[in-house]
Amino acid sequence: MNLTDPRDLAPLLEAFLLASGKPQSLERLFELFEEAERPEAAVFKKALELLRKSCAGRAFELKEVASGYRLQIREDYAPWVGRLWEERPQRYSRALLETLALIAYRQPITRGEIEDVRGVAVNTNIIKTLLEREWVRIVGYREVPGRPAMFATTKAFLDHFNLKNLDDLPSLAELREMEPEPLLELDDAPVPAHLQALADASAEEPPVVEETSFRSLLVELDSMEEGLKIDFDDLLPDTPEVSTDDEDLEALPAVPRD
Repeated sequence: MNLTDPRDLAPLLEAFLLASGKPQSLERLFELFEEAERPEAAVFKKALELLRKSCAGRAFELKEVASGYRLQIREDYAPWVGRLWEERPQRYSRALLETLALIAYRQPITRGEIEDVRGVAVNTNIIKTLLEREWVRIVGYREVPGRPAMFATTKAFLDHFNLKNLDDLPSLAELREMEPEPLLELDDAPVPAHLQALADASAEEPPVVEETSFRSLLVELDSMEEGLKIDFDDLLPDTPEVSTDDEDLEALPAVPRD
């Protein structure tokens, strides 16, 4: 094998990347060769370009991300290839994704600054999850009272989202174009003719008042009684107590019964 020839080097680099299963930097690829057989940097780059072109029309592609080069399945096949794993991909809450987006676009940023933008408090578990996944890291502390931690993204974040660097992030203008069209307000939405006719007809008829039966009234009173206050120990001490002497009870007028 002539390692100075990019056409011979390209299949070897393909074997390295397939075996590693993760991105490999040029520096790491250089280390895999002994000094006497190590190809020149220009030969490496040309071999990688040949490898990239050889992936055309195949199920995988050569992708350069933050940590280096890797061979990965094309996105078009992801819905089917994902069935190889029984575990479903983890779903992240909107709050977590919004927090991650703010860190990515405004880094370094503190937790308080994230809360100012979102208008709500950031759950501690969100920061914990991002740190555990190694998508963000603490890069310093703001020189203000309390010295809050400042967060920034990592290479693992770029690798996960198929990015080489932060410049590959979509611009805010592109994100606005990706937003779905706002739904029509109810007042502005057109009403089908048959529904409008039914609405007009029902509006002309007088409303039917349902008579409340005595039994249903008792049921309603029973339900109301369940929420009544029965503990009056918190009343003021000067509240007059109700007499329960037998003489007082006898003096009360009798309540006629039906």
